[in-house]
Amino acid sequence: MTAADLVSAAKDLEAGTVFLADCPARLAIEIIANKWSVVVLFALTGGPKRHSELVALSGGISRKVLTQTLRRLQGNGLVDRQVYAEAPPRVEYSLTTLGQTLQEPIVMLTEWARTNGEAVVDFRESADARSID
Repeated sequence: MTAADLVSAAKDLEAGTVFLADCPARLAIEIIANKWSVVVLFALTGGPKRHSELVALSGGISRKVLTQTLRRLQGNGLVDRQVYAEAPPRVEYSLTTLGQTLQEPIVMLTEWARTNGEAVVDFRESADARSID
């Protein structure tokens, strides 16, 4: 993100227009706010993957939820589904050019989580302890 991008984002925040219904920032949040979207997008940063590989890499996602997530990401132009005419059939998923533009923000979010995750857990635990008292 450039300095100009930061200035523009700050102006949008000041104007209160960042999360209006027709704002691109709101659209972006809606796309990636799903619990599994960022996980699946991150799993695809290493290149094309089969459905079973994505289940294994995503840690805890059911096949049904993965299929729904992939369809939603495809519908937003972030993931491509490639069907190969083989026996048995082979299907691979990969990031589209548009999906690849999310790699850097996802890495930044992942780094934030690594840096601050423990503090968030500590806060949750202390908040839980306070609510019990």
